[in-house]
Amino acid sequence: MGQTAKKSEKPNAVNGVNVDELFRTIEAVKKAPVIAQFKFRARNEWLDGGHNRTTIRNFYGTQQEHARNQAFVMDADEPPILLGEDRAPNPVEYALTALAACVTTSIVYHAAAKGVKIHSMESRLEGDIDLQGFLGIRDDVPRGYKEIRMYVKIEADAPPEKLEDIVRLGPTYSPVFDTITRAVPVKIQLEK
Repeated sequence: MGQTAKKSEKPNAVNGVNVDELFRTIEAVKKAPVIAQFKFRARNEWLDGGHNRTTIRNFYGTQQEHARNQAFVMDADEPPILLGEDRAPNPVEYALTALAACVTTSIVYHAAAKGVKIHSMESRLEGDIDLQGFLGIRDDVPRGYKEIRMYVKIEADAPPEKLEDIVRLGPTYSPVFDTITRAVPVKIQLEK
């Protein structure tokens, strides 16, 4: 009888997030921090010109390997003005995508944890790059983004001041925001 009752119980979901499971996960990590260690992987293959393909399948977390049923495949290219054939977004556009997705997820999860129901949310991002850095023309010009701006619109069951607090939680807890804004060591070497 207990099993039947459990199966019919609906999770406490806010914004599509199972809040009960979220809090159980937080408690489990507090008790055994080692389960919080994750390693994500990507494999990339150059195809032609600026066109390359990344495949993402498995990752490590909670002290074990996790294999997805299906790999995620993402192509990257450059627009014609940057000598590509425009077969896919370029890598710096993927950086904006990763930032938008991660900050959005962080906002949604933290809003759910605070019991704030979001009805709709969208964002737009723009970033400024000066090609003089990438092209090696000037060493004093960054090769990547000089600045990225993200504008977020949220319709939710909360007053504007609470929404401001929730929006601030996005970058505060976003792993991608943290990675972009903190000097993260990246090692690139020839594999033998």
